[in-house]
Amino acid sequence: MAKYNDIDMSKWREYNEINTDSLWLIDKRDNSGVHSGYYHGNFVPQIPHQLFSRYTKKGDWILDPFMGSGTSLIEAQRMGRNSIGIELQRDVAKDAYDNIIIEKNSNVKAKVAVGDSQTFNFKEMLNSIEIDKVQFVILHPPYWDIIKFSNNPKDLSNSESLNSFLYSFGKVVDNTIDILDKNRYCALVIGDKYSNSQVVPLGFYCMNLMIERGLLLKAILVKNFGETKGKSNKQGIWRYRALASDFYIFKHEYIFVFKKVK
Repeated sequence: MAKYNDIDMSKWREYNEINTDSLWLIDKRDNSGVHSGYYHGNFVPQIPHQLFSRYTKKGDWILDPFMGSGTSLIEAQRMGRNSIGIELQRDVAKDAYDNIIIEKNSNVKAKVAVGDSQTFNFKEMLNSIEIDKVQFVILHPPYWDIIKFSNNPKDLSNSESLNSFLYSFGKVVDNTIDILDKNRYCALVIGDKYSNSQVVPLGFYCMNLMIERGLLLKAILVKNFGETKGKSNKQGIWRYRALASDFYIFKHEYIFVFKKVK
């Protein structure tokens, strides 16, 4: 058994539900229990479920510095993992906390805080719950300005330029990886964007930013996605636009997995 998960390799044939391929085709979102797709920009619960299965153990602490509607924390407590979520918007954080409480698991803890993950005092929080480090970090930032989540200038979706977005994201990475245990893992979930008639490879910019910080790249996973809220019931017009022009319609996003080795 690996030190970073609960997989029993003597029974490896029984883990059919755990992905080991780099292409993730997810048919539909898991909307069971309090999981919901109402929040614009949240990700499917199957992503944290797969990552937590591979890279965490029961009782580990998971940090989500872009908590949003709380998908990661809900999945973590279902799986017997402790979790911390940081959210910039107070009303969004309250909704997430309310949902987490509905499915509360008395065997684990789920901590929610309102704040800016670029500057949030994580060490103070860890001291308050009497732990030194977390064992997994899951990062699902805004895809720059594709969706405007708030009017807060600290919100990464309000970044005025690509460089300012990367600068702010880099501050979150620095602040969170600092409290990640050595030889444990983190994951970045992100997609690209199209602007000024060209693709902006946002995912790879962010991937390189994390590599530059000494993180070891372990996987580049590609996940499909179907209809988004912004393109709901508009498949025809988007196909028309693509055929009339020279671009392809985004139907994928990336999941980059890194290991902290320094």
